[in-house]
Amino acid sequence: MWKYVKGYLHFAVLAALFMVGEVTVDLIQPKLMSRIVDEGVLGIGNHGSSDLNLILSLGLFMIIVVILGGCSGSLNNVFVHMTGQNIGNEIRKDCFGKIMMFSFSQMDQYGAGALVTRMTNDITQVQNMVSQFVRGLIRTTMLTLGSIYFMYRLNHSFGYMVLAALPFFVGCMAFCLHRAEPLLPKLQQELDDINAILQEDISGIRVIKAYVREWYEKVRFGRKNDTLVKTQLHILTIFAFMNPVMNAIMYLVVALILMVGKVQVDQGITTPGNIMAAITYTTQMLNGILMLVMLFQTISKGITSWGRIKEILHCDPDLPDGECTTGVEQGGTIEFRDVSFSFQSKGKPVLEHVNLKIHAGETVAILGATGCGKSALAGLIPRFYDVTDGTVLVDGVDVREYRQTTLRAKIAVALQKSELFGTSVGENIAWGNPEASPAEITEAAQIAQADAFIQEKQEGYDMILAERGASLSGGQKQRLSLARAVLKDAEILIMDDATSALDLKTESHFYHALKQTRPHCTKVIVAQRIASVRQADRIVILEQGRVVACDTHEELMKTCGLYRDIYHSQMGEEEE
Repeated sequence: MWKYVKGYLHFAVLAALFMVGEVTVDLIQPKLMSRIVDEGVLGIGNHGSSDLNLILSLGLFMIIVVILGGCSGSLNNVFVHMTGQNIGNEIRKDCFGKIMMFSFSQMDQYGAGALVTRMTNDITQVQNMVSQFVRGLIRTTMLTLGSIYFMYRLNHSFGYMVLAALPFFVGCMAFCLHRAEPLLPKLQQELDDINAILQEDISGIRVIKAYVREWYEKVRFGRKNDTLVKTQLHILTIFAFMNPVMNAIMYLVVALILMVGKVQVDQGITTPGNIMAAITYTTQMLNGILMLVMLFQTISKGITSWGRIKEILHCDPDLPDGECTTGVEQGGTIEFRDVSFSFQSKGKPVLEHVNLKIHAGETVAILGATGCGKSALAGLIPRFYDVTDGTVLVDGVDVREYRQTTLRAKIAVALQKSELFGTSVGENIAWGNPEASPAEITEAAQIAQADAFIQEKQEGYDMILAERGASLSGGQKQRLSLARAVLKDAEILIMDDATSALDLKTESHFYHALKQTRPHCTKVIVAQRIASVRQADRIVILEQGRVVACDTHEELMKTCGLYRDIYHSQMGEEEE
């Protein structure tokens, strides 16, 4: 963690210095109180006569010292928080930046719930660890060792008693930490599961309500939460027995000090003030040890969380960047050379030996049954995944040799599931080109057949969308996504079933407008409906991950039985 700590080391050093001041005040107070009792009240050394002036002077000095200690403690808290919060801020930014570089497969590997836990709870645990380390380590060490030292200075016998009890304190603490430590990673994993269910249910609340499955999700969430609470209670129960045991040992030491102290007072070896001071130092020492236990507990949680965060920070992208920034062929050319692909290295192939070349400016549609690999084939073009075998080329260059920013700058993508953000309609469209003018945004919306329904809204393009565009219909959301892709004005436009929620008339108007305004753009259309693809320059028929035909609508009707079957099954809708 030195990378993050060193930037705020000056805050940590100031916090440590102020903590030294606060603890020093705590350690000198019992000795001052001892003098007030012995010399001021009991008059020991003054023939039994109390000394009011001594009481007042030492009392005033104690008040001043306490005020200084309080100021030191407050400043310590300020610099501790500045250290912990700033370090947490830097870690959180780096983690988020790393997550943004993850490929789809890495996102699937971790899961959204686990990533949310790491970005929130785990980083908070690391912040607490840093803060407690800066504050707690100095305080507990000074209180424990300082109390033993000052007790020894007061009376050697008292010092030996505390030293004799110290192994019992340490043993009790070590036993509890040893029992609790294996449970901490389990606790964080269970928190991952809770967050995963929470995210799924919130995003899918409409489906849950539509199928009246609220009770089922309550039970599912309750079971996971019960498991989490059970683990938490197990950890808390371990530490619940520690405090009484530590207190019992302390009271035994106090009782032993009182017994030995009475004998020594009778013998004139010690004084009542020294006994009071010794009891106070014993209490301070116990507090220091209890704080040390909490410190180790916090550090254990922090180390566990830091390990989970390091998995993200040290995770290299599984799609390494290339160096190429330009193509060697006309912009918009795509070629698949003997491409095979599976989502897992040893899984069943989704695509097998695909050979296909799409020329610049051509409109090519990909048609086939559900699960035949249409979306996988389209996803290989912007390199959302890497091929298992073969090569995908864009403008004559292997996509693996491109810088990903360069490659994806050439490509605009519209997906079936429209991802919208909680900003205005105009800003959602402008994701395709953040520097676009209002006129360009409006033009893109007109091409996507979205301008009409946007203008009907009172706020128009300034209307703020609900989360995930929940205030819009499925067709409206798809039209905004299409407008975003059109606005990018990329060399290649991929539409992965992006018009499935549009009626045939609106879809036809969109394709007509797109052809008129973007004639040089290479268009790859993944679709289920003949109506969506029959006007394409070529139609690729996929079956079980293989290309079985590729030609125009008219030729496929003559030569491809599978295409004819699809056509006849949809003919009623086509004629309509």
